[in-house]
Amino acid sequence: MGGLLPLIIQLVSGAVGGNVAGSLMKGSSLGTVGNSIAGILGGGIGGQLLAMMGVAAANGGGMDFAGVIGSIAGGGVGGGVLMAIVGVIKKAMAKSG
Repeated sequence: MGGLLPLIIQLVSGAVGGNVAGSLMKGSSLGTVGNSIAGILGGGIGGQLLAMMGVAAANGGGMDFAGVIGSIAGGGVGGGVLMAIVGVIKKAMAKSG
């Protein structure tokens, strides 16, 4: 369970990050469910990318303060970024179609 908890933290913070990004980008928002799904995916991807890059907070998977903060930051930023990318693509496709 110790290795699974950082992933859960990344997914939850990704959902939060996706919804925050959706509320800031009203024109590109995917709705609450869409923002959450994009955020969850982005949170997982963002956290794993930090671990692959060797960022100490995400790499160890530890549950110390730095590990938790790293998981929250990686998940939140990853979720927000992926939601923003998907939202912009959706908006561009709606204009062209």
